[in-house]
Amino acid sequence: MVDQGKRKFFKRLFKETIGRTVMEFEKGIEEAQNKEKLERFFESYESSYALTLNYPDEILIESARIEGIEVEGRDKLDIARELFEKKGNFI
Repeated sequence: MVDQGKRKFFKRLFKETIGRTVMEFEKGIEEAQNKEKLERFFESYESSYALTLNYPDEILIESARIEGIEVEGRDKLDIARELFEKKGNFI
């Protein structure tokens, strides 16, 4: 005779495993979409206007230095992107 307790245990384990797998897959998709949005945001100065053209250079550079970001010889767009990523502010 089949032990019903074991059968229920394995059914529940299977459902939980599938549920976690689907949930992690969906998280991965969301992360990929956020990364794509971030890349599009920093594609040009026009698309990232709020951080690159509208943000005063002195404040951006000082903020980057405070965060330990190298600013010498770098493009303002690259500095803004690294500062944005370092602070964890994904779109």
